Amino acid sequence: MHVPLVREHKRKVRKEAKKQGNKGKKSRKDPGVPNSAPFKEAILREAEQRKQNLEELKQKQKLARQKEVAKKRKLEASKDPEINEKQLKRTALKQQKKVDKLEGKSPRKSVCSELNKVLDASDVVLEVVDARDPLGYRCPQVEQAVLQSEGKKQLVLVLNKIDLVPKENAGKWLQYLENEFPVVVFKSSTQLQDRTMEQKKISKLNNSIEISHSNTCVGGESLLKLLGSYCRKQDLKSIKVGVVGFPNVGKSSIINSLKKMRACNVGQIRGLTKSMQEVHVDKQIKVLDSPSIIASSSNSAVALSLRNIVDIEALENPSSVVEPILKNCNKQQVMLQYNIPDFRTSLEFLTLLARKRSMLKKGGIPDIEKAAKLILYDWTGAKVSYHTHPPERHKLPIYITGNLVEEARRGFNAEELTKSNENTLKAVRCPNLASSIVFQSTGPTNGLIKEDNMEEEMHDQEINEEDADDRSVGRENLEAEYIEIDKNENLKADGCSIAKMLQVKQMEVSSKKRQLESEKIADPNQKPISVDLSCEKPMEDAYDFNTDYIEDLSPVPISSL
Repeated sequence: MHVPLVREHKRKVRKEAKKQGNKGKKSRKDPGVPNSAPFKEAILREAEQRKQNLEELKQKQKLARQKEVAKKRKLEASKDPEINEKQLKRTALKQQKKVDKLEGKSPRKSVCSELNKVLDASDVVLEVVDARDPLGYRCPQVEQAVLQSEGKKQLVLVLNKIDLVPKENAGKWLQYLENEFPVVVFKSSTQLQDRTMEQKKISKLNNSIEISHSNTCVGGESLLKLLGSYCRKQDLKSIKVGVVGFPNVGKSSIINSLKKMRACNVGQIRGLTKSMQEVHVDKQIKVLDSPSIIASSSNSAVALSLRNIVDIEALENPSSVVEPILKNCNKQQVMLQYNIPDFRTSLEFLTLLARKRSMLKKGGIPDIEKAAKLILYDWTGAKVSYHTHPPERHKLPIYITGNLVEEARRGFNAEELTKSNENTLKAVRCPNLASSIVFQSTGPTNGLIKEDNMEEEMHDQEINEEDADDRSVGRENLEAEYIEIDKNENLKADGCSIAKMLQVKQMEVSSKKRQLESEKIADPNQKPISVDLSCEKPMEDAYDFNTDYIEDLSPVPISSL
């Protein structure tokens, strides 16, 4: 009895499924391009290019919508007697800047003053440079200030992060820099806790393994010996040692390594140290931590991208900062480092990297800004291994003379320093030349030390900002003058099309007239024919469709035929 009911129910289910179609079925995933397919890379590149074009089109449409909204607001604001909101904001910002100037110093000026305090108070200045680009991380203004100071101050170069460059390259840079100042090869420990390292019991067998990792300091003993020998030669009870350098070179990490505990704050954030901090390493040595040197805006784009004091998270357009870094690198080595296929532009590189690392926004759009910040963190931190080649011929800078070089060597024991540097290079595990990216150095980076220079640069920046604002206001006014309300835009378009049609007709009429004139010249006996091409006057012989004509159907007489 129940069998026909079941059949009927199943039949109804099948009928409904046919009506719905494939709504109930799950959509199959795209299998992608098979590995055996020819020109796979080209196909994938074309697909990515199409996606990128679609994303750009969406962004353009979004910007166009935003512009339309902005135009409407401008028109409304121009009609109202009240002042525009943007002008109010600009005036408020200018007033705030004036108040800040009157109340106290700007953050950049305070950084400069703290740096000058460290330089004035220290007997020995340690200029920390990154071993990946030692020449690029040198600041001529700091070196000149130390050498031209009143007291007899010594300058020592600390070649930090030697575990990120090949040993051959580190040795070449050591020979190059020793022609000017004493150099200490160093590898700081970055994983120190608040307790001393002496409490940790490290076995002798694991010593060689631990040295290759980032939680062990190498070169600290040689630096302390160098400073102790300087104390004994100068007959000083204690000395103050200032540590200076650009952001993310490892100034605070070196102090923590010498102290063997976390005495200073350390992190990837640029400009983390904002004031002078004194740390007692032992009875004889006091180390002064200083804020980072501010790079001048006159430097190259690469120098500003890697050595800017502005934090990476606070950058407005990080993708534009990545472009000069990629230009100064070997393209194939970068592809191998990040495991990315061939790319043409920096934007394409960032999109590929974002997809590779699953940095996606809503809708699967690659997060380019996040990928750019990742690159900056890798290159300023201790993630990527890259190296630069020293110049073939050594030339002393203008501010350094032969006498200054001899005076710098007298205060220290050069033989002990060379032996300790050789031992540190042997102890540290360094990458191979093949795995390290070749980078093109742009030379020393100019820094801002004096407050007068800072004021001039800030004044120039303000002038540039005001000029940019004036230009934008001028553009806005021009747009407001020539832009009508959206209702009349269609009429404008129609008017343009009608004008074009009239021009075409006029051209046709002129061509016809020329043809007639040529015919007159060819046949002079021919009677002239007047042709009126204008449609202004109504033609008399024109047919009037409003009048009805009735056909005469009456019979015709035979006689007429």
